[in-house]
Amino acid sequence: MKTFDTIAELREQLDADRSAGLAVGLVPTMGYLHDGHSSLIDAAVAANDRTVVSIFVNPLQFAEGEDLDDYPRDLDADRGLCGAAGADYVFAPAVEEMYRRAVHTVVTVPGVSAPLEGVHRPTHFAGVATVCTKLFAIVGPCRAYFGAKDWQQIAVVTRMASDLSIPVEVVPCPTMREADGLAMSSRNVYLTPAERTQGPALRRALAAGIAAVEAGERDPATVEQVMRSLLAADAPDGAVEYAAAVPADTLVASGPLTGDVRLLLAVKFSKARLIDNDGVRAG
Repeated sequence: MKTFDTIAELREQLDADRSAGLAVGLVPTMGYLHDGHSSLIDAAVAANDRTVVSIFVNPLQFAEGEDLDDYPRDLDADRGLCGAAGADYVFAPAVEEMYRRAVHTVVTVPGVSAPLEGVHRPTHFAGVATVCTKLFAIVGPCRAYFGAKDWQQIAVVTRMASDLSIPVEVVPCPTMREADGLAMSSRNVYLTPAERTQGPALRRALAAGIAAVEAGERDPATVEQVMRSLLAADAPDGAVEYAAAVPADTLVASGPLTGDVRLLLAVKFSKARLIDNDGVRAG
């Protein structure tokens, strides 16, 4: 496995690989990798000849007062996980390599980025879309693998790549969970012991919402209240930022639920902020 820290060297390597007829997979990450990331690497390795994992804590997607400085980092451990999972390349650039001067070009994806996370973190998806556009330009034509835990992120990046005709196939992958149902996340280390016992309530709330839809409930507000009630009982230390039952494509409720529905949650504990989601078919 090779590690690259410059754009030019990675681009040269991947251009040579594609010239040799090799397919490239990309797993974009912010590091502090866990088994959820391993599953993305596994998917990329299975479908491509070369797999590159980017490890970059992107400052553009952190608002003032968020955890940019405190975000957990362990490049040596990350490289070990990447190697064990079969990745061919790690791209671990410094901030100065990715952003050599102040960034004046920002990619925004109105519509799908506005609700939910967009309400609570209004600058977040512009940072995500901008760094993903940059990574896609550096890596070139490829398949890019994202975990479904960040469902709205997948929607934003997929729309961005489509709208800009970027030759990248965005591949959603299943959410990986701990044994008790908590979605894996690098930020789970922020949970206190008491909060950690409450974290799996998000998965149970989603299951309750799904059960309501499967039983015939079509009113989004009613499904949302089912999820909120369970969270109030089982995660009393968490503040629910949103509990939504929305169309899976637009993420905005506009009447009775029908077709592919996504249930999404965000719960803020003392330092950790947990998000989770799942899908269900209505009708």
